[in-house]
Amino acid sequence: MPALWKTILSSARSERLIAPPADPNRAHVTLGGESWPVKLLPHARARRLTMRFDRMKGEIRLSLPLRYDRTKALLWVEGQHRWLATQIGTMDAIVAVRDGAELLYQGELVRVAWEAGGPRRVTLADGLLHVGGPQETVPRRIERWMKAEALALLGDETLEYAGIAGLKAGRVSVADPKSRWASCASDGSIRYNWRLVMAPDFVRRATVAHEVAHLRHMHHGPEFHALVDAIFEGSARKARRWLKAEGHKLHQYRFD
Repeated sequence: MPALWKTILSSARSERLIAPPADPNRAHVTLGGESWPVKLLPHARARRLTMRFDRMKGEIRLSLPLRYDRTKALLWVEGQHRWLATQIGTMDAIVAVRDGAELLYQGELVRVAWEAGGPRRVTLADGLLHVGGPQETVPRRIERWMKAEALALLGDETLEYAGIAGLKAGRVSVADPKSRWASCASDGSIRYNWRLVMAPDFVRRATVAHEVAHLRHMHHGPEFHALVDAIFEGSARKARRWLKAEGHKLHQYRFD
């Protein structure tokens, strides 16, 4: 039995798991001495309580009928500590990006190689991210390099797929949202999650094709998927499966 699992079960016997929420749709669970947020999601179609664990956000999401008593719902969650322990145990370990650490870049692991007397500029060669300068600023400089790489790749590929589709894209930008990989606005501007630069090429490119298709179809109907399939050279479905199964791993890297 994993150590974290034992700690959670032990603590569950001696402490109350659910703290009374100030917001009726927010609460938290205390497991193994750590607090985990719970988001209550009342839904008109819900007929029973259902719960899932969002590994990217480290958040428990509880769906419940609209008129269901919040206190009873939280008491139900309180009784699910074994399930919660299992789910929390599946979270990816945090990877601190520093000298010697390995991280993904375009689907391949690369290793940070810091040299005190080396150039401050980050360069990639033979699977190594070479970087010099002050060691304490290495994580942030690697993050800036990754973001710049992401913006360049995603920008070029947006123009490429827009050209194939006969469309005109607006401004391309990158950010680090936890809940989505990309979004397309009505003015044609597209924002990507910069962590896509860590994913395999086919995943990143499929995401770009998806957003470019939204320049013409702001929905996910048959015409939209037909356009994605027409402009993307691979399997968009395979890319979506990869993001669903492996995407959470791109959020395990910390640059602070």
